[in-house]
Amino acid sequence: MILTVGNTKGGVGKTTLAVGIAITLARRGFDVWLVDADRQGTAQTAISIRAESGQTPGIACSSYPDGPALRAQVQQQATKFDHVIIDAGGRDSTALRAALVLSDTLLVPFQPRSYDVWALDDIGALVDEARSVRDGLKALAVLNCADASETSADNAEAAAAVAEVPQFEYLATPVRRRKSFSNAAGAGLSVQELKPADKKAVNELEALVDALFGNTKKD
Repeated sequence: MILTVGNTKGGVGKTTLAVGIAITLARRGFDVWLVDADRQGTAQTAISIRAESGQTPGIACSSYPDGPALRAQVQQQATKFDHVIIDAGGRDSTALRAALVLSDTLLVPFQPRSYDVWALDDIGALVDEARSVRDGLKALAVLNCADASETSADNAEAAAAVAEVPQFEYLATPVRRRKSFSNAAGAGLSVQELKPADKKAVNELEALVDALFGNTKKD
């Protein structure tokens, strides 16, 4: 599968999710290629830190922040991997547009804030454009950095608002605001690799990956 984690709204935690998803899949035995399509290069920096620390499994990571290069390289190289995870920048860019045309699934993280919910209309318009070029793009929205409370009104209102954006299906596997996610990403790790483990964070990330890829490991 080619999965793009992207949004035209910045600050929604997409790189943390992209890195966590890629590492989780690699830990399950899959060959994963993480493509950093953001000019800030945060995902590539995280994977470089991971490599320098000798952490295993290793993650293949490349940076293609320009649409034409991204399109050409993914078309040429994607079949060498079980899964390709593209971390697209938090803005409308040639790389994001190219990623949408290449991807099987778009995962749009959004936080329980009005600005984030309103921004879904912008990325929704890009989904429509991509679907006019190729059929089959699945678009999912997931609540990220959600309030920790299981009964948060803000979480519930944000989730309900997704139903009003026709391009998206709401993925009911919220990832809550936990320090362990940022700590892990900054060290080039997934939350499963932190010591001591944050079991709630681990369960949330695993549930998200299960929803996207199924609860499977590579034989």
